[in-house]
Amino acid sequence: MKVFVTGVKGQLGYDVVNELRKRNHEAIGVDIEEMDITDAASVDTVIHRAAPDAVIHCAAWTAVDAAEDTENQEKVRLVNAVGTENIAKVCKELDIKMIYISTDYVFDGQGTAPWLPDCKDYSPLNVYGKTKLAGELAVSESLSKYFIVRIAWVFGKNGKNFIRTMLSLGKKYEQLRVVSDQIGTPTYTYDLARLLVDMVETEKYGYYHATNEGGYISWHDFTAEIFRQAAAMGHKEYERVAVTPVTTKEYGVSKAARPFNSRLDKSKLTENGFTPLPDWKDALHRYLKDFNFEEI
Repeated sequence: MKVFVTGVKGQLGYDVVNELRKRNHEAIGVDIEEMDITDAASVDTVIHRAAPDAVIHCAAWTAVDAAEDTENQEKVRLVNAVGTENIAKVCKELDIKMIYISTDYVFDGQGTAPWLPDCKDYSPLNVYGKTKLAGELAVSESLSKYFIVRIAWVFGKNGKNFIRTMLSLGKKYEQLRVVSDQIGTPTYTYDLARLLVDMVETEKYGYYHATNEGGYISWHDFTAEIFRQAAAMGHKEYERVAVTPVTTKEYGVSKAARPFNSRLDKSKLTENGFTPLPDWKDALHRYLKDFNFEEI
């Protein structure tokens, strides 16, 4: 199978291309230098020339707080909404599969019940969420051969992420305040890439949720486990770091409102024969084992 992948310089796109090649699929990876997704003509030309069997669309504007800045809002809309619509149009013309990576941010993050993949009770709290929802609708309203996969709390080797940030802060400070009232589950891009390739090899289309298994946690829980595992691997400087749980209100206002409830129901994966992602603690262990602590 020939699969076209956008956003290959990002954490997920990088891992998706590697997973495709591992399985002897032909992976065509692009980033903005090869194809500007906000330019319909560029998208049309590049994808038609590649003539793939499927597109896995990983490119997105993911800087959630920066998306709130007035000068950025139109750029965010062009990337997340218009760019996705441009790709969906070409997939429709070529009659090929499309996987679109979305987010828990399409919901309002209230309550405690896990969000179901087919729930249409959208109410995004910020610009990022609104534009990702617009991307979802562009895909679902124009295509029949689509997978919309919502993920949360993403980390991977090829880029910035929460783990890298916490490890860096833990080297500098003996006390950290971390939010404890936002609940969800991390998603390791290495594991997610495997699932996405599993999906593209099928015709089991629709909406899915995909994060690592292991239960729902807070950012505070995640941070405590990051430092525990790092210390157990011999990085003893993290043993001294005290991680204090605080509420979102106590932590202080960020530019973009964050969902309190990022619990995603993933039962549809097993119902459709897909293998769930491994436990998040196992994913964290594998990530840290390969992490270059000298870089931070």
